[in-house]
Amino acid sequence: MPDIPLFLLAAVLLTLAPGPDNIQVLMRGMAQGRAAAFVATCGFVSGVVVHTALAVFGVALVIRSSPILFALLKFAGAGYLLYLGYRTLRHPDFLMPANSEGKANLGAVFRQCFMGNVLNPKVSLFFLSFLPQFLNMPAGHVETQMLILGAVFMAQAFVIFATIGWFAASLGAWLRQSKRFGRWLNTAAGLTFVGIGIKLAMAEGH
Repeated sequence: MPDIPLFLLAAVLLTLAPGPDNIQVLMRGMAQGRAAAFVATCGFVSGVVVHTALAVFGVALVIRSSPILFALLKFAGAGYLLYLGYRTLRHPDFLMPANSEGKANLGAVFRQCFMGNVLNPKVSLFFLSFLPQFLNMPAGHVETQMLILGAVFMAQAFVIFATIGWFAASLGAWLRQSKRFGRWLNTAAGLTFVGIGIKLAMAEGH
């Protein structure tokens, strides 16, 4: 078995550190409410399934060894985030498309968060380099051990993101009583997407 206790501690610390995913969950909770924050959490955690699979089966190694492929994926992810930011700033109902009850379109929230996570090759490279540090090599079954670590990472990320979204939504519900602050939340969410997209585009490949 891999060193799960040590891995869990490291994973929790990394998940709590400010990053693109937990910042987006925070902003969505404040701007869109508790259900949207929960669905955003599910979208990001589902993306971890893809990155874990890539690490386990070695595709991430190919990405790391191919600067062109890495760059294509990186700019695709950055472009998608910049698109979300632009549409949010220009069209407030894009980030929060509403139905007849005025609720966020949760399907759109899930797709946006899932794609934003999957299209970030830095996450795949992170899993490729992070998971092996906690493997018990003499025990063998490396693929199984990595899948277990991926599942542990997903579980703790889900709990932490969902907690962040819960409290952010409570704060946002109070703040959104002001229409002016509601507009500010939308602008802040759009700028967050743009900032993360620019950061991803400028990130070093290796």
